[in-house]
Amino acid sequence: MVPTRSITVERPLLQTNCSLGEGPLYDPRSSTLHFVDIEQRKVYHLNTDTLELQAEQFECPITCLALRPHGEGLACTTAEGFALIEPGSTLRHLCKPISPDILPYTRFNDGACDSKGRFIAGTICSQDHTVPGQLYMYDARDGSCTVIDQGPFTDSNGLGWNADETTMYFTDSLVNRIYAYDYNDGKLSNRRVFADPISQGQPEGSFPDGLCVDKEGGIWSARWGGSKIIRYTKDGMEDLEVLFPTALNVTACCFGGPNEDQLYVTTAHCGACGGDATRQAQYPDSGNVFKVDLSGLFKGGNWRYHFAI
Repeated sequence: MVPTRSITVERPLLQTNCSLGEGPLYDPRSSTLHFVDIEQRKVYHLNTDTLELQAEQFECPITCLALRPHGEGLACTTAEGFALIEPGSTLRHLCKPISPDILPYTRFNDGACDSKGRFIAGTICSQDHTVPGQLYMYDARDGSCTVIDQGPFTDSNGLGWNADETTMYFTDSLVNRIYAYDYNDGKLSNRRVFADPISQGQPEGSFPDGLCVDKEGGIWSARWGGSKIIRYTKDGMEDLEVLFPTALNVTACCFGGPNEDQLYVTTAHCGACGGDATRQAQYPDSGNVFKVDLSGLFKGGNWRYHFAI
């Protein structure tokens, strides 16, 4: 059943004109929304009080971000592995675990840190070269990096935890599935389908992308090609949809603001990832950043954490 409750957002917060906007991350210490443009190899920093936008340019794609414990820059995944963003827009890789023979055909995509600061992130598949998407865990405390689920996955996407960190959610985009795992201090087990959007009424040709979790345990899943975000209850039932009629590819979302009741949303150009750029005229805000005012309705939960170092 398609949700009966809906919110429509008519215009963006800011025209950022991203090719592949992704990975929004709100830092309450500075009221800053960080996000990436994977295709343009940029990391953006938006002061949400003044709407001043700054950008850093890199030589390789940055695919997702994590806060660090003392406010000194960001941790991230690049196309190749796990890294720190240091002053002067400098990347310092900590680990490059993808084998050189398959690196031309895959890259890291989305990820998040658990409460111990372990960075879990997934890769994307290459069907032409029989390279599967997989889930990796990097633990900066001992420098270890392991594959924690060999998949095979398609495009590894939205990832996070429930409030007591007993369940981890993970999105396999191109098969249109959101999975849940039992999670025990870094150990995954019992992978199962949490949500099957197509069977629940979402249209073919749209796909689950990034996600975040609210204080009630609801899962907010962006839908690439669907102009919307779907909120699922903790039982996996569709509960509410947020519609963005001027943006086709809704990529990811996170809560932020002083009361954690503003939902920040990234989007991508219609031509991103081999899409149809001619549709941009119909969806002119694809690539811009939106904000959804959810005051009095929902607040963000504890669903991802700081990197260990």
